[in-house]
Amino acid sequence: MKFFTFGSKDIGIDLGTANILVTVKGKGIVLKEPSVVAIDRRTGAITATGSEAKDMLGRTPEQIKAVRPLKDGVIADFTATQLMLKNLIYKVGKNYNIGRPRVVVGVPSGITEVEERAVEESVMQAGAKEVYLIEEPMAAAIGASLDVGEPSGNIVVDIGGGTTEVAVISLGGIVVSHSLRVAGDELDNDIVNYIKREMNLAIGETTAEQIKMKIGCAMPLMTQMSMEVRGRDLSNGLPRNVQITSTQIEEAIKESIGKIVEIIKITLEKTPPELASDIMEKGIVLAGGGALIQNLDKLLSKQTGMPVYIAEEPLDCVVRGTGKTLEDLERLKAVLINSRKRK
Repeated sequence: MKFFTFGSKDIGIDLGTANILVTVKGKGIVLKEPSVVAIDRRTGAITATGSEAKDMLGRTPEQIKAVRPLKDGVIADFTATQLMLKNLIYKVGKNYNIGRPRVVVGVPSGITEVEERAVEESVMQAGAKEVYLIEEPMAAAIGASLDVGEPSGNIVVDIGGGTTEVAVISLGGIVVSHSLRVAGDELDNDIVNYIKREMNLAIGETTAEQIKMKIGCAMPLMTQMSMEVRGRDLSNGLPRNVQITSTQIEEAIKESIGKIVEIIKITLEKTPPELASDIMEKGIVLAGGGALIQNLDKLLSKQTGMPVYIAEEPLDCVVRGTGKTLEDLERLKAVLINSRKRK
């Protein structure tokens, strides 16, 4: 797959477990796709990516495998990630005349050096000229329009698909951070297991995600919501419909939500007193898809005694942050984990 050489623009990537978002310098967000790729087992070629590939999950014939190559915010299948990124950068390059771009990628704050190298290598192999890595909570803070360079404390909670990132930021750096591998995917699993256990019904991850998005809540709603769910009856193998309520989903995800609350409390406990007083005044900023779980902000406020705000367009915060970093790369270089140039 060749790359375009007529003009080069910088791009930012939120390489998420659930979704990949891409921003092009000067153009804004140009691509949002599920982090799924379908590959032909015989030839190793890509047959589909994004939404088209996601629709294939659990439905493919033997010769095609549909996979989510990222798990818990990091690369689990290097080859599939590389193929997906190549296809993605090619697609963006074709539409926006991009040559070999400089790329800023959002990665979890708990990433290891080995995982860092895997991300760098994948993006470089996909055709990048330079790769910069930025920790997701830092990118989310920049994307949420917080002034990360000020000598004042901000706390960001980024709840993605694979990880929950909590970070206290001041003077362009992360002062205290924790990365928890409990997030949107774990909540989906909780829902799958609850419905299996309580209703003797098997549902897929996609159905569980839809339930979470429609009626998922962290505290009781003013008016209980419900929806009809179709699955496979485990006693006879036949399709069956059931009604499920927001109260049941609150119960299903309670334990995982509790772990997220706990990691936020631990981060606050380890925050220096001067920054803690700033945070008490400014409150907690929620980003990522998990921020949209109904009443999560209210639960966190109740548990921490602090105001909690949901960032504008929380799903886009990390990719917007990579884009803003690209626009002011020299000033914001200090917030990057590293840089790597192709020799």
